[in-house]
Amino acid sequence: MIVTLIVICEVGFWVLLAAGLALRYWARMPRASVAVLLCEPLLEVVLFVATAIDLRGGAEPDWKHGLAAVYIGYSVALGHYTIKWVDVRVAHRFFGGPPPHTPKYGTARALHEWKLAARWVLAAVIAMGLLQGAIWYVGEAGRTGSLEEWQQKMLFVIGINVVIAGSYTLFPKKPPLTSGRSA
Repeated sequence: MIVTLIVICEVGFWVLLAAGLALRYWARMPRASVAVLLCEPLLEVVLFVATAIDLRGGAEPDWKHGLAAVYIGYSVALGHYTIKWVDVRVAHRFFGGPPPHTPKYGTARALHEWKLAARWVLAAVIAMGLLQGAIWYVGEAGRTGSLEEWQQKMLFVIGINVVIAGSYTLFPKKPPLTSGRSA
């Protein structure tokens, strides 16, 4: 049931995003667009409540409950960023909006990578907090091994993102050299 609900929430996220952007650009109803996009967090609330009910009902905590916590962490920390990322690209591609700008070189790129890493760290910390809450909620140490494994995976996510951002700081990408020759 939890896996199905995660899939429904993911599909719902993209359906709401598409509906919100369609209302904004094709129907020219920006307020309705905002209202639809503000429904996105309700998906996470439904998933959170369903997961808690499933655990309280005696379900054995397993990878599905961990995945639900990770999904909620991602949605909370990166959901708004994802919506903005898609919005800018749709506006540019189909409606003559300005091109998306992601810095490619130097300090600006390193700063961009650190901001993105901070979002991922926040997502992982939220997931770890939800997982810890589930561990306390279930209460039996022997049954929570899979949830603790998910916490370790979130530490790995944090480490990977810090390494990536750090690599852009220590080894900044340089713009290509332009030849000084004129033809």
